[in-house]
Amino acid sequence: MYMAARTDLFQSPDYYQLDELLTDEHKLIRETVRSYVKKEITPIIEQYAQRAEFPQQIVRQMGELGCFGPTVPQEYGGGGLDYISYGLMMQELERGDSGVRSTASVQGSLVMFPIYAYGSEEQKQKYLPKLAGGEWLGCFGLTEPDHGSDPAGMLTNFKDAGDHVVLNGAKMWISNAPFAQVAVVWAKDEQGEVRGIIVERGMEGFTTPTTHDKWSLRASATGELVFDNVKVPKENILPGVKGLKGPLSCLTKARYGIAWGALGAAMDCYDTALRYAKERVQFGKPIAGFQLQQKKLAEMITEITKGQLLVWRLGVLMNDNRATPAQVSMAKRNSCELAAQIARDARQVLGGMGITGEYSIMRHMMNLESVITYEGTHDVHLLITGMDITGINAFK
Repeated sequence: MYMAARTDLFQSPDYYQLDELLTDEHKLIRETVRSYVKKEITPIIEQYAQRAEFPQQIVRQMGELGCFGPTVPQEYGGGGLDYISYGLMMQELERGDSGVRSTASVQGSLVMFPIYAYGSEEQKQKYLPKLAGGEWLGCFGLTEPDHGSDPAGMLTNFKDAGDHVVLNGAKMWISNAPFAQVAVVWAKDEQGEVRGIIVERGMEGFTTPTTHDKWSLRASATGELVFDNVKVPKENILPGVKGLKGPLSCLTKARYGIAWGALGAAMDCYDTALRYAKERVQFGKPIAGFQLQQKKLAEMITEITKGQLLVWRLGVLMNDNRATPAQVSMAKRNSCELAAQIARDARQVLGGMGITGEYSIMRHMMNLESVITYEGTHDVHLLITGMDITGINAFK
């Protein structure tokens, strides 16, 4: 089926004049990414989603734009930017599509960040510039077939074999896996300690089967990582961290990006619904003039505004290195919940048109069902907040 490219008329809602809290640099970065999305993502994304195909060209494009590892220092190819800049980038990318933002989140927060934070100087020099520029695509291997919310139970492991280790196991639900040149994999050593290890495509016994038949994130490449006696040089082990602190610190950075990103999807749904409601005439007047439609739209902008305040404040705390993982969990969960609800309400405003590829809403709605689950499910983030405020761990 051929669909004509949509004209992207998006206007960002700012009900509380939060732009006054942003620097000129922040606004320039946001506008740059927004322009990129309007030019390169919106015209193609519906077709790619319908075909369940990953637009590989965006990897190099986003690298050139600086969307990979924007907070990583410039000496390693990153942007050297602050966390509000990073958040705004993710907001604009996910306004285009959650899968596009996922590609950037994984690359920056889950692949580049651990190499930068826990890698050797040699590892940083070897991998970070190629990842930052989009020459290489990376993925992050933590979730396993039998261990999702409980990563401590992971079975993937490696054994010492002289100048290398032998890696065995499997990971699943891995964004970017089918096309990634490099994977940061979390596995247990012979002492049962979780370690990070860099696995490169082409290593014998390493395969990345594609996950098919998804109803969500259809324009994002998802796959497995399978390790069958893979020989990995010892210099590929990340020397700077042991235990679950490693992967969980990466997830905190990525969840922060999702908190901004999901708001972008919500904004796009709201903007679409508002424009449609003003133009769609029924019973002799635009449907925006009916109370129940106004209720939906008013609730949407209220939730978006609350979410904007939350992520902005979180960005300030991140910049000051004062944000806690629990605060990030709250923002990730809140943004995902409000975005999913706004997508549903926006679809209703559009009636039957809301399910078509002529509009972005149904695609956002399906994507958000994944975003609300990955990198900590909706319920797990609730329990992280619960443990933080009560001091009692409900996971065990």
